[in-house]
Formats: sequence, structure tokens, C-alpha cells
Amino acid sequence: MIYHPEAETELVAAAQFYERRVSTLGAQFLDTVDHAIRAILEAPDRWPIIERDVRCYRVPRFPYGVYYRVLQDHVRILAVKHHSLHPGYWRHRLTD
Repeated sequence: MIYHPEAETELVAAAQFYERRVSTLGAQFLDTVDHAIRAILEAPDRWPIIERDVRCYRVPRFPYGVYYRVLQDHVRILAVKHHSLHPGYWRHRLTD
């Protein structure tokens, strides 16, 4: 599994946001996303294709989705996207 650098930045920023709101909530967010990543790695084709070959795992409890592609030798995390953000802001990452 490989994170796009911007996806990793999104993940850290979201965790920091939650941690500033409520102590330990950032860690809970990271744990939930970690669970999502493990589930994706166990069965990468399980979640729906939302565009081209990009799939989305909706993170429980938090308004986020993990957008990813299944490539020949790894899973590429393209975005850790808040549901309220513009739907296609991450599309340029398909070519990175």
C-alpha cells in the first residue's frame, strides 16, 4: 500500500483537526482509518468503483472516504476525503 503524498497530508490534517476538538478524537480517527486500510488490503475489490478504476471506502463514524486504486502490485491511496469537499479535487492524483 502506498499513499499519495497529498493523501497522507489530508490524513494528518484531519487527525489534527479532530484532536484539537476533543482530546483522543484524532487518535480515534486514525484508528478508524487504519481499520479501513486493513479492510481494503484484505479485499481491495470489495468497495464500489466511483470513477474509472478508483474505489471508495466510506469511513464509519467520520465523514470521510478513502479513495484508492488497485494496481498490479499494490494499492494506491489517492485521497482521504471529507464528504463536503469538491468531489473531484483529487483527480489530478491519478497521473502522479
